[in-house]
Amino acid sequence: MEIKNLSKYSNAEKIVLAEQLWDSVSKEDLEVSDDVKRELDVRIQNLEEGKTELYTWDEVKAHLRSIR
Repeated sequence: MEIKNLSKYSNAEKIVLAEQLWDSVSKEDLEVSDDVKRELDVRIQNLEEGKTELYTWDEVKAHLRSIR
C-alpha cells in the first residue's frame, strides 16, 4: 500500500488521519507472541520487586545528549 501526496494535507489533517487509522485497528486483532508475553511478565515482576531502575524523561534526554 502506498499513500501519495501527503504533503498536500495540513499537519492537523494528518493527525486526524493517523487517529482514524489507529482507531480502526481492533485490539482483538493484535497478537502478542508468547516470547513477548514472557518478557513483559519478567519486566513486571522486576518492577514489582524493586529490581528495575526508573528514569524521568529529563534524565533520559540528558543521558542521550551526553553520549553524542
